[in-house]
Amino acid sequence: MAKPRDDRQRDLLRPGLEEIIDLGHPLVRLGQEIDWGFLDRRFSSVCAAGDGRPPLPTRLVAGLFILKHTHNLSDEVLCARWLENPYYQFFCGELSFCHRLPFDRSSLTHWRQRLGEDELAALVQESLAVAHKTGALATRDLERVVVDTTVQPKAIAHPTDARLCHRALTKLVELAKRHDVPLRQSYLRVAKRAALMVGRYTHAHRFKRARRELKFLRTRLGRVIRDIGRKIAGHPALRARFADLLGLAVRVRFQDHRQRGPKVYALHAPELECIGKGKARAPYEFGCKVSVATPATKPKGGQFVLHAKAVHGNPFDGHTLGPVIAELEALTGVETRRIHVDKGYRGHNHPHKFRVWISGQVRRVTRPIRREMKRRAAVEPVIGHLKAEHRMDRNYLKGRAGDRANAVLAAAGYNFALLLRWLRRLLRALIQALLEPALYPEFG
Repeated sequence: MAKPRDDRQRDLLRPGLEEIIDLGHPLVRLGQEIDWGFLDRRFSSVCAAGDGRPPLPTRLVAGLFILKHTHNLSDEVLCARWLENPYYQFFCGELSFCHRLPFDRSSLTHWRQRLGEDELAALVQESLAVAHKTGALATRDLERVVVDTTVQPKAIAHPTDARLCHRALTKLVELAKRHDVPLRQSYLRVAKRAALMVGRYTHAHRFKRARRELKFLRTRLGRVIRDIGRKIAGHPALRARFADLLGLAVRVRFQDHRQRGPKVYALHAPELECIGKGKARAPYEFGCKVSVATPATKPKGGQFVLHAKAVHGNPFDGHTLGPVIAELEALTGVETRRIHVDKGYRGHNHPHKFRVWISGQVRRVTRPIRREMKRRAAVEPVIGHLKAEHRMDRNYLKGRAGDRANAVLAAAGYNFALLLRWLRRLLRALIQALLEPALYPEFG
C-alpha cells in the first residue's frame, strides 16, 4: 500500500523525477527523513485490502495532507499545484512526472473522514521524530511544556436571529420543492425584505421597528414549518428526510438572543459554540476550543507544537489539562516534569499538582522556574502562526470530526514548515563550511 506508483514503462523516453529536480531541495530532504513505513502502518489500519478499486498509496495521502497545511492551500489549489510542481510529486512518492492527477479532489475529504483524529495524530508524532532525528528538537525540550487554549473559528457568517430565520425558511422551501411537497405559500419575497429591514432598522437604532420585522419573519417561518408538517404527516420517508432541518428550524424560531444554554448559530454547523475569550476586537468567537502545547525551552529548530486537540462543549481550561498531558506523554513517550499555564487553569485536574506552574505564582518558585515561567508567553505567537499560516483561523471541515482533524493537521503543517526552514539552515551552514577554506586559505 505504501509503495509508490511506477509508470515509467509507459513513457521510457521521459526522465525520472530524480534527474530533473535538485536533490538538495529542503522538500526532497524532508521526504528522505520521514519514516513513511510508520505512517503506512498507522494508516493501513483503516483501509484493509479487499475487493474493488485499490486504495491510494499511503505516502501520497500523507504527503498531500502535509503539503496542504504546510503551505496553507485549499484542496483545489493543492491539486493544481501538485500537477505542476515536480517537488510536490517527488515528496508524495512519484517516480516520474505526472501530467494527470492520479487521484480525485474528493479523495482528500474521504481520507480525512476515514482516518479521523487518532490516525492523523501520527503526522504530528512523525514530525517530532524527524525534528529529534535532525537535531532540531532535544529530549529535554519535551520535559518542560507550555499549555494554552485558543478558539478555532468555523467558516460561518456572523449569526443574527433575522439571518437564521431567513435561512431556515429558505432551506425548508428549497427542500420542499426538491421533494415535490406543495406549500400553501412560500413567503420567500416578503421574508427577504423583512430580513433586510431588520438590519437597516437596527443600524439606524430603530429597535422597535426592527423587533416588529423580526416578529413578522418568525411568524412566516412558523407557518412554513406547520404547513410542511401537515403535508408530510402520512409519509414516513419524507418525515425522515425533513426531520433534521425541521428540528433546527423550530429551535431557530423559538430561540432568543438573551437565552442561556445551547443555541443554533449556523444551520450547516449546528455543533457550533459561542466562546468568549475577553478580546477587545472579538468579544465572542464561534467555533470550538483547541488546546496547544509547546516546549517551555528554546529548541534549536523553533517552537514546535507537541500536541494539539480540539475539545467540544466549551469546557473550563483547567478541566482539559489532565487529558491533554496524558495524551502528550503517550504521543512523545517522555514524562513531563514541569507544565506552565496561565491563570485560566487555576483549579486544574492534573493528578500531579506540583508539576503545574501557574502564571503569577509566587510560592515554591525558584530562579530556574522563574526563567521558565517568563517563557510561558512563547505559546502565543505559535497560536498566531497556526491561525494565520496553517488553516486554523477559519475551519472549513464539516462537523466535530472536522474540527478535531483540522486542529491536528494544522499542528502537523506548522511542525513540517519549521522542519523545512531547519533543513534550509543546515544546508546553508554546510555550504558555508565548505566554501570558507576556499575563500580564506590563510585561515584554512
